[in-house]
Amino acid sequence: MTTDKKDRKTRLTVLVALGANLLIAAAKGIAGVLAGSPALLSEAAHSVADSMNEVFLLAALRRSRRPADQRHPFGYGKERYFWSLLAAVGIFVMGGCFSFLQGIDALRSHEQESTSGYVIGLSVLGVALVAEGGSLLRALHQVRGQRGGIGSDPALRTVVAEDGTAVLGVLLAAGGMALHMVTGEAVWEASASIAIGLLLVYVAYRLGKDARDQLIGEAVDPELSDDIRAMLDEQPEIDQVASLLTMRLGLDSTLIAARIDLKPGLDSEDVELVSERIKAAVVEAWPEADQVFLDITDARTSPAHRPGATEARHPGAR
Repeated sequence: MTTDKKDRKTRLTVLVALGANLLIAAAKGIAGVLAGSPALLSEAAHSVADSMNEVFLLAALRRSRRPADQRHPFGYGKERYFWSLLAAVGIFVMGGCFSFLQGIDALRSHEQESTSGYVIGLSVLGVALVAEGGSLLRALHQVRGQRGGIGSDPALRTVVAEDGTAVLGVLLAAGGMALHMVTGEAVWEASASIAIGLLLVYVAYRLGKDARDQLIGEAVDPELSDDIRAMLDEQPEIDQVASLLTMRLGLDSTLIAARIDLKPGLDSEDVELVSERIKAAVVEAWPEADQVFLDITDARTSPAHRPGATEARHPGAR
């Protein structure tokens, strides 16, 4: 599947989630105010936070595809991780913190709260469960058909995390409201709000941590790194792979930098031809490796006479 086609599918998944969250947020908010339900208001805040995060993800999909330029020679692939980090912050602040405040306020309140509007509230949560569940199923369907699974695209990973959390949040809110109606104790609903807050904080932490690792500069999977090293070791002209460094630059962009010692007996022209052939072989085996750098040395030369690093780009890179 081409990158553009994958992006179109991810954009559609995000738009489906955005539409569902906007409608659900309005319904939850109105029902929460009418019923005076802290758990339902927590879920309304959760849906508002998810809606704003989907806007962030749409920006990530658009901006990360800009071509490389003079100021950003490696492209804008890391934009996806930046906007995913903002989405994690949004989940933490707008969803988690608001849910905590609602739960704590309900625990401190000594007034007898009416549950007269809870039937409507539970009906709204039922509709929300169907909508959120449908959005989650679509996202999971795309994950199953995508190479690399859920971890390969931060935008898709965020949608799955948001929809999965939304389904759990709806179940927690419905359980808290139902127990409040049956027992007359508001502590059940307050506990549901706090549980929703804890769930959102945990999800925000995990998404933020993943985005942070990618923004700092994360290496490729150890298995892939071992495969690249093994391929280099198999080249007849290479005496030793002294070091191999990798870093993901974006969804389908990877930097590979290797210091290799060549076997004795190659003149400068042969070294250049060998270098180009090896770099072309790496790109052919792993098309996402669009930035390949080789620091080539002759086993007989001293460090002072070693040639400088050479660079290769994928034919489509700029």
